[in-house]
Formats: sequence, C-alpha cells, structure tokens
Amino acid sequence: MMKVMTIFGTRPEGIKMAPVVKAIEQDTELECVFVNTAQHREMLDQVTALFDIKPDYDLDLMKPGQKVEELIGLMFSKLTAIIQLEKPDLILVHGDTTSTFVGAYAAFMQKIPVGHVEAGLRTDDMYSPFPEEMNRQMVGRIATYHFAATQKNKENLLKEAVKDKHIYVVGNTVIDALLEITSRDFQFNHELKHIFSNGLKTILLTTHRRENYHELVNIYQAINQLINDYDDIQVVFPIHKNPDIRKKVKESLQHSNRVHLIEPLDYETFVHVMKHSYVVITDSGGIQEEAPSLGKPVLVARNTTERQEGVDAGTLKLVGTSARKIYDECSNLLSNQLEYKKMEMIINPFGTGQTATKIVDLIKSIILIDKLGAHFDVKENEIIG
Repeated sequence: MMKVMTIFGTRPEGIKMAPVVKAIEQDTELECVFVNTAQHREMLDQVTALFDIKPDYDLDLMKPGQKVEELIGLMFSKLTAIIQLEKPDLILVHGDTTSTFVGAYAAFMQKIPVGHVEAGLRTDDMYSPFPEEMNRQMVGRIATYHFAATQKNKENLLKEAVKDKHIYVVGNTVIDALLEITSRDFQFNHELKHIFSNGLKTILLTTHRRENYHELVNIYQAINQLINDYDDIQVVFPIHKNPDIRKKVKESLQHSNRVHLIEPLDYETFVHVMKHSYVVITDSGGIQEEAPSLGKPVLVARNTTERQEGVDAGTLKLVGTSARKIYDECSNLLSNQLEYKKMEMIINPFGTGQTATKIVDLIKSIILIDKLGAHFDVKENEIIG
C-alpha cells in the first residue's frame, strides 16, 4: 500500500484537488492522507463539505490580520512534523498558493518526492500575478513529477529544463469538479431566483487580484458605462471580502437596480450562477478554465494570463484593465451575435473531466516503475483530461 499525502488550504485548491483526493481514496492500492492547512478557513470548509472529503490533519492556520511571513513559518513547522510522522511515499500539491510552496518545500527538506498538479502555468513576470507566479516557479524546481493541464504548460516546463519523462499532460482537474457539480439538481435561493427570472442578460463580474488593486476603478467604470448604454443587461457581482476591494466598489461602482452586489458564493452556487450568465468579466484564474466548459465567453481583466491556451483557442479574450477596452469588447459580445456564438461554441482546451483518474493511474505507474529502478516514459498519457 503506497501512501500519498495531499496538501492544500485555499478554496481554489480545494475545488481542484477534491476530485484527486476522492480518486485516491477510492483506489485500493493507495492510502490517502489529506492535510488541510486552512489558509482559507470558511471558504475551504464549504468546498470540503460539498465534495464530502475530510482532512486527516487540519492545521487551522487562518488568523485575522496574519502576515504572509508569519503564515509561512508556522505552516512549515507544522507540515514538517506531520510529514515526519506519516512518512508518505509521495506528496501532492496544487497550483501556486502559499500552502503549495510551503508544502513542496517541507517535502523537499524531508526528501519526499513532490507531484505538482496544474504544473507549468507561467506569465514569466515574477510580479504578475503576485506572489503566485514565483510560488509556482519555485515549486517547479522542487517537484519531481509535473501534472500539466496542457501541452503549452509542458512546453513552459521544458524551457526550464524539466525532464520530459517527468511531465504528464493530463488536463485540468477543475473540469472534473465543474462537471460533477453542474450534473447535480440545484435550486437558487430567493434572491438569485428573482435575479435570473427577469429576462435580462447577465454579466458575471469578479475581481480580486492583488496586482489589479490600483486598476479596479477602470473595470468598474466600464461596468457603469455598460449599464448606462444597455437596458437589457444586469451585473451580478459577488464581492470579495477584501476590505480594500469593497471600499473601491463602494466608491466607484454606481448604484443601480441592475447591479446586484452580493456576498461571496459557495462553489456550487457560483457554478450555477456562471451557468446562467451571458458573459463573464474576471481577473480570476480558475474561471478562465471553467466558464468555457459552460459555453460562456470570458473577458480577462488582466494584462497577462497564464492560460494562453484559452486566448489562442478563442474561449478567452485578454482585455487588460482599460475601461475603454473592457467596454468595447463586452459591447461587441452583447451586440454581435456572430462574435458571441464563435466564442460560445469553441471546445474548452483545458480538459473534458477525467483528469483525476489519469493522475491516480500515473501515480501508481510512477511508484511501481521507480521502485523497479526503471526509466518512465508516458508519451501515450499526454491526452487532455
């Protein structure tokens, strides 16, 4: 029985790693040890409950006003103790958070192999997004096994001298999670049911990126102009809990009965809101991968994206943070049905929903063959999930 430890602690990690945890738990040849750093407390608890996964260890690290430096030190100490106790054969981390980097580094210091899920995302600008870009680059140096979502991600890793035989193109686990949740029966609460029964086209807006703080007013100005110019649209905006963002929303976004400012949504509700929307304007990473599977055009309000595959395929448009650019591109989708249909019908380049199973199959193959001391070449596994 091989022991696989998964380490994560934020809502996005939870959504994307839940299918992997469940696949490991269901496999009779693997033992799963799930460590929740609880870097995000309430939001991640919603995700673990939704997917019915329970941590073996909960570090409960989220504290009000906690500095990143303090979080890193405490997390490293606690993870090291757990790793020394459990002695896993492999540690899986995901993406680019503080939990990802510290989990990988703690594994490295105990000489435990690291598997990096969603490996190879790059903007090649160390401060965009900050600190995520540097987190994932450092994990890329530590990891032994790289589970990349796309061929482009693999090419990024090859440029950094990662060995070809240790990169596996498997698709993105977020599509596994998305398809599972959207297949369930679901009813909106009274507020959202009312919003989505009025016949208006819905723009779903999300903003949270740290590097966008000084540009948020531009995004909100574009929304103001769209609401003024189109009387058949509405905006649904789940506002991030960050007080700086809330302050800018209050100062910059006009009051209107067609602008619905709501509290952050649990993942299940959010996915169904996205499903009922017409177009998405976001600076999020995960939404860039999810919305195309629901046929929703995405305008990415950032100056860079590590999901260039979506831009190349045409499911995403990188519009930056210029109020004029955001307005023009959204206006085009609202008024040009041909352009909208073009984006709506494109097949999502980030996968089809079997990624978690592929990762588990690869883990078993990797462990078995590495124990036999053989070289492992899995070109046949380079199939989008």
